Amino acid sequence: MNLKISALDFVQEVKTGNISVEDFIAKTLEQIQNVDDKLHAFLSINEQSIDQAREIDKKIKSGDKIGDCFGMPISIKDNLCIKDSKTTCASKMLENFVAPYDATVITKLKQQDAIFVGKVNMDEFAMGLTTEFSAFGPSKNPWNEDYVPGGSSGGSAVSVASFECVASLGSDTGGSVRNPASFCSTVGYKPTYGLISRFGLISYANSIEQIGPLTRTVKDTAFILNMISGVDPNDNTTIDNFNQDYLSEIDSGIEGKKIGIIKEMISEGIDSEVLSATKEAIKKLESLGATCEEISLDMVQYSVAAYYTITATEAGSNLARYDNLRYGYDFPVEGYEFNSYISKARRHFGPEVIRRMIVGGFVPSSGQAGKYFLKALKVKSKLTREINDAFKKFDLLISPTVPILPFKIGEKINDPVSLFLVDINTVAANLTGKPAISIPFTFSNGLPIGIQLMADSNNDKMLLQAAYALESTVTLPEVSL
Repeated sequence: MNLKISALDFVQEVKTGNISVEDFIAKTLEQIQNVDDKLHAFLSINEQSIDQAREIDKKIKSGDKIGDCFGMPISIKDNLCIKDSKTTCASKMLENFVAPYDATVITKLKQQDAIFVGKVNMDEFAMGLTTEFSAFGPSKNPWNEDYVPGGSSGGSAVSVASFECVASLGSDTGGSVRNPASFCSTVGYKPTYGLISRFGLISYANSIEQIGPLTRTVKDTAFILNMISGVDPNDNTTIDNFNQDYLSEIDSGIEGKKIGIIKEMISEGIDSEVLSATKEAIKKLESLGATCEEISLDMVQYSVAAYYTITATEAGSNLARYDNLRYGYDFPVEGYEFNSYISKARRHFGPEVIRRMIVGGFVPSSGQAGKYFLKALKVKSKLTREINDAFKKFDLLISPTVPILPFKIGEKINDPVSLFLVDINTVAANLTGKPAISIPFTFSNGLPIGIQLMADSNNDKMLLQAAYALESTVTLPEVSL
């Protein structure tokens, strides 16, 4: 049985009776068993997957109404709540936390008869971009197991790239869907802020994070987006997309579109191979009828500093709830007074979470807020104005998703500043609320390179059309496991 099919192909194969859902799920679980010991994408497996598949097969045979997913195996980043399932955020603090409710995206996919085969690895509380900061060990890049898969949604990208599922859901705060998508050669989508409900997503930085799909093709991304987008009364930041069909007219092409090449994202610090790939992508877009022209966005150079200041502040607030009273684990309390007890409990956070909690307590504090937090908000505002002005001239903006190739596990883990700078091309979309997508484009020395396209808010459909056009110009190898 071919596990290497797209989501849309899976639906078609089940519809026509060429495969049964039970057989496909069984084969998927077998694949997880075969490869995950070395890749470590999954933190937990849904033991009821086979039973759920049998129920869907019965519904198909009896002619009952079936949801659009037809039993599709989907992996879920472990910061999204699934009722009665562990949701750990890859942290010891939530190691035994069982979610009491479903996230809205989970509810919507359940209504469409998706099967969640398991929860996947991530950087602890989504703080990181290599998946090395998981309390349960790093995931590994399926293209070369010595290299990082990206993060924080590394488990999602690995599970899609290694055929352990058909699609996955991750979360993107500063590139956490697009970065691993680029490093693992999958499609990764960060939607317009508010297009997808965040209800049931364990928060890192509420004002800029979004849930997004990781898939094998752009069409699959559009297919998933059709099911999980839209207004949610449980999330007041959601926007009405008027039931837009992102799959329809996806092959419209980009003839006549104007594309801005972000100068600051292809200059200092970019690997030569990545720059070469970006130039090739620009040529391909021009051959499809687009006009490409360089544009300068001065605020990009300050975007990483602003991003980490703002997100650390919000993270410090969000993580205050983890006091080991409502969430946590048992340890002897005799001899501790209240503050020392909480301090002792929080030592079980990982190094990256502790680092951001400390920064998040400092930068908005009395006497420091004006120096750091308020300045970061000003950068965010100026960057938003710059990008809004750019979209008055251009339909899309292009850059490499990540300015460097995937790097070896452990290579940058002790150099947080160097790690932070890897985000320079992705954080702008989060700070400004714009939709952005990473499209697999080429390889260098056996390692993937992704290209990022960004559009103006609420232009997700046009962005997917452009991504599909670029995707159609490349043929990429399949990973060998």
